[in-house]
Amino acid sequence: MGDDMTSTASTVHRHPPTTQSRAKAEQKQCREGQKKGCGHDAAMSRSHHSSRSETRWAVRIIPLFIVGILAVATYAVVARLCISFLYKKKHQDGVVTTFLVLYFLFFMLMAVAYLRTFFTVQLNPGVVPLAPEDQGEREAAEKVRKRHKRNRDVEERAYVPPDPNPDSPGLEAFYSKDVFICEVDGRPKWCSECQQWKPDRSHHSSDLGRCVRKMDHFCPWVGGMVSETSFNFFTQFCFYCGLFCAVGLAVGAYSFQQHHKDGDPLDGWALATIVLACVFGTFTFGMALTSFRYIFANTTNIDMLKRSHTLTLAVRIPQSTPPSDKYPVIVYPLRGPPRRPGSEGQQPHNSHGPISARDQLAERKFAILRTKPHENPWDLGAMENWKSVMGDNFVEWMLPIRHSPCCTHESMESDYRFGPLISKLRKRYGIPELEASSSRGGHGIELQERGGRRASD
Repeated sequence: MGDDMTSTASTVHRHPPTTQSRAKAEQKQCREGQKKGCGHDAAMSRSHHSSRSETRWAVRIIPLFIVGILAVATYAVVARLCISFLYKKKHQDGVVTTFLVLYFLFFMLMAVAYLRTFFTVQLNPGVVPLAPEDQGEREAAEKVRKRHKRNRDVEERAYVPPDPNPDSPGLEAFYSKDVFICEVDGRPKWCSECQQWKPDRSHHSSDLGRCVRKMDHFCPWVGGMVSETSFNFFTQFCFYCGLFCAVGLAVGAYSFQQHHKDGDPLDGWALATIVLACVFGTFTFGMALTSFRYIFANTTNIDMLKRSHTLTLAVRIPQSTPPSDKYPVIVYPLRGPPRRPGSEGQQPHNSHGPISARDQLAERKFAILRTKPHENPWDLGAMENWKSVMGDNFVEWMLPIRHSPCCTHESMESDYRFGPLISKLRKRYGIPELEASSSRGGHGIELQERGGRRASD
């Protein structure tokens, strides 16, 4: 959550001095949100787990079930099969040493990855911070919603329309970027439940009652929501759990073969070890392979469910770009209530209404573009996708040390790094590329030039 607040505050440095008062006001709101909002978010996170009774009990019981299974597996593999049978009875010291080293190696790696995942899910589930000035109203609305049936879908609840205020809190954090996901009218996506603008790749979780960044799925096995803050740790846990089960399967199968070879009675512990290893190994290996697939494609469970859908993006274009019939445009800061694009698609959505001289210097024009089905704007290529989630080096790939690099949202270009599709969209719609200094540096060439001309006048 701290990264989210930091990314919101950092964007204000891109505005010229004439907009510093508004930028400072937004920074002040963010700081106030960090002071009283962090505790609020922590309390909210704790309360989210009690929003559904079945989810609450599953989250409590399943970790205990996992501990019990591991205790039984360790007793069966170490005490009964390796020590009592293979070491004391068969005197196979080398085989026992190999099995025990591998068993405890993967046991430790699996346990560390699980604990990292579990505590991240509990303490930092990746929820989008709420606007501090609206928290009182939201808490009152939440009390009203709790009087209704708890099993109702989000879509069935009363819809709260987007904030029509051109200076809506949080809106500046979007148009300070060069590209962001938007609706067909050019404004960011709106969450009716949280009553605020949704950052890119955020989705509302009915389990948590909050929007979550890069939400993947709710997993009771790890105690909650797997999202951008925990997906790399979750993947490592599944991978090491699969290897741990493979070692258990090898010990059980080898012991079973030794009993059969010597004509001994069937060992129930060996059979139980084989069954448990097969069941949990198949499940965790399958989850690991699915996670690897999502990482290499830079997608999530939610994205896969909507892969046939199209996305609408607001892509920044030079102020001098002439009107076009191929796409509508929107100019920020907004001058009035945005209109949906119609036949006059080449006209700015907010072309009506007054605008101050200060806002004129901060104007940013965006083309509203639509992708084709199955196009993924965040696909950076397999290796870059992998690094954006798992980290930049081998140690981070193997050990649950740091959060994913994609958790940092301080880029001036976008919330999440976009791939080559953005350049393809520019070519597809005939939109020129931005100047490097305009898209990356301080105030941008256009703002400086316009300010210089105004000063000379």
